[in-house]
Amino acid sequence: MNNRTEMREFLASRRAKIRPEDVGLPVGTNRRVPGLRREELAALAGVSVSWYIRLERGDAVGASDAVLNAIARTLKLDDVERRHLYDLSRGSNGGAPKPARRRQSSPAVRSTLQLVLDQMTTLPAVIQNDRTDILALNAPARALYAGLINGTGGPWNHARYIHLDPGSQQFYRDWNEIADYSAAMLHVSAGRNPYDRELSNLIGELATQSEDFRVRWAKHNLHEHQSGVKKVHHHDVGDMDLIYETLSVQGNPALAMFIYTAEPGSLSAEALQRLSASVPVAVRQG
Repeated sequence: MNNRTEMREFLASRRAKIRPEDVGLPVGTNRRVPGLRREELAALAGVSVSWYIRLERGDAVGASDAVLNAIARTLKLDDVERRHLYDLSRGSNGGAPKPARRRQSSPAVRSTLQLVLDQMTTLPAVIQNDRTDILALNAPARALYAGLINGTGGPWNHARYIHLDPGSQQFYRDWNEIADYSAAMLHVSAGRNPYDRELSNLIGELATQSEDFRVRWAKHNLHEHQSGVKKVHHHDVGDMDLIYETLSVQGNPALAMFIYTAEPGSLSAEALQRLSASVPVAVRQG
């Protein structure tokens, strides 16, 4: 959670992915590391070697948009990676005193949002912050994530469940991909919120207790959930391929609503219908 370290490791990891032959440079036989050398990247980006070295050391003071764009273009960064580079640049200040890490309270979920969730009696839906704390959910979501909730009080944390609870590997049929995405999403959040103490504590907890998480974190991959399919196995209704969409919460940019459904007429839709029907009426009505 040190922005200078994050900047250094992120740039080095992306530089290692660019093969010399892909940018018209000779491969040679005396390369000790994969990817481009620092001086090669600097030349391709049109910046001085000393400037790029300074940037890769985490000192982004004075880094203009033109320089960052040139480096992003040379490293072939996608939109998420490019935004992450800008976030890291804003959080790096060349060794000047940093603000103390602050405990960030989770934004309150408006009562009207909970009302909307509760009216979705057949579609699981949750509201999550960028630390993957589940702050609100409806009855079908409680049934879907029964293993995560496990009878405990909230807030529940999705990343902690994925990386520390063995039950998640039975729940997520594509657990390896889910675990990669989880670490990658936390990287994005860490770039945006370098002084969030709760986020820093969460990442430290995961890294301390899970070697697998440490390996995934060290890759510096990035991911933002927007839409897709989650393949799960629920102990009551079996396998489901759930389509999800992510909606931003107006007024609370750190919050997102995840809504799950299934292809109409599919076995997954039938299983989801059985799951929703299993929720007691009193719970469905709040």
